[in-house]
Amino acid sequence: MQEEPSEGLDPIRLGFYASIGIEKGKPFDPDERMKRILTEAALVGDATARAVAFRTRMKQAYYYEQSSWQLPFVGGYRFLSQPGVLNHDAYIFYYFMATGVTPAMEEKMIGQGSQYAWTARDATGQALDGGKSYRLRLPPNIPVKSFWSVIVYDNQARSMLQTDQQFPSVSSQDKDLVVNADGSVDIHFGPKAPAHKANWIQTVPGKGWNTILRLYSPLEPWFDKTWRPGEIEIQP
Repeated sequence: MQEEPSEGLDPIRLGFYASIGIEKGKPFDPDERMKRILTEAALVGDATARAVAFRTRMKQAYYYEQSSWQLPFVGGYRFLSQPGVLNHDAYIFYYFMATGVTPAMEEKMIGQGSQYAWTARDATGQALDGGKSYRLRLPPNIPVKSFWSVIVYDNQARSMLQTDQQFPSVSSQDKDLVVNADGSVDIHFGPKAPAHKANWIQTVPGKGWNTILRLYSPLEPWFDKTWRPGEIEIQP
């Protein structure tokens, strides 16, 4: 606010900032009353964003019917429900999880760029639980020219989940990746390692988690949906 030109923001947003004491050329020095208001507002805002992100009611937010896999962009990279109208839920979801966006991230570029699918729920719609074991099956012929990866994130911190593993991920670039006879890949999640530890991502009891499937240089079967990832299924 102090370093950037005010012309970079519209009058409505500048008015919102001014209403809580944030104005160009003036110190931000809230009194005790305003500190209480802002503290509560931050908590309510965080809770609202979590509700929007982890239990969205937007049908268009899902890649497939009866699936938990969600798109990162609803209404394009500008998150518009119609020309000039911001879709607040789509905007909140994306920026609660990520920090930057470009037009290229949503474009259909076969054999170039990247595509993303996100979920925080299992095949039955329940939240992913760090104390339980799950399996994700990626069918044969995963549609990438470069590589794919699956990374696990902490619901609370929204950063990569901190565990005993150096990286909470499985990737086609892993030298010890186990591929099934039919070309599919099973990825295991849970607090204890399964028989094939190479395909396992450790989770933490008491912590919820979410995951992103990334496809680098995606191919046509991803875009036409003739290939789709399995749902995350709870295991005994």
